[in-house]
Amino acid sequence: MKRKLLSALTVLLTGFSLMAQGVKLEVGMKAPDWVFTDADKKEFTMNSWAGKVLQVNYVDPDEQDLNEPFNEAIDKAVDVDKRISKDYFKGFGIVDCKSTWKPNSLIRIIAGNKAKKYDTTILFDYDGKLQNLWGLPKDSYSVVILDKNRVCRAIYKGKIPDNEIEKTIQLIIALTKE
Repeated sequence: MKRKLLSALTVLLTGFSLMAQGVKLEVGMKAPDWVFTDADKKEFTMNSWAGKVLQVNYVDPDEQDLNEPFNEAIDKAVDVDKRISKDYFKGFGIVDCKSTWKPNSLIRIIAGNKAKKYDTTILFDYDGKLQNLWGLPKDSYSVVILDKNRVCRAIYKGKIPDNEIEKTIQLIIALTKE
């Protein structure tokens, strides 16, 4: 009887362990939700921007400039060319604090400057939660595009190739019109 109970307990704990590790987010999958705070400790979830297409930048602070050309192109498409409507789109950053040696106080200063530059929201993942929940790499810069239903429509790990920038903008435009 003890052996059966121990076996059942082992199977149960293994199952919980696998569920806690999360899944690798892929195109076509619904993105698991999360809760992160901004510098003022205000909590945000993906539902904070209900009805909007999301561009989630998951950034190791040591790689903060890696996708600057992409973000500048998005900024231009939204603010200058008006090809992407702010009514249906939100781009924001989540800082991967676990992947850097930099102290959290310095990270908040750097993030504050980026938030002002791009007029956006910056959230903080102090424990590397999205690395586990979405299978995103550490020490990197990932960009995830989610439709209004939070289904992953594009995911880039590392630098977005120049020839993908306009394609991704066109994807966002199409998603905002759905």
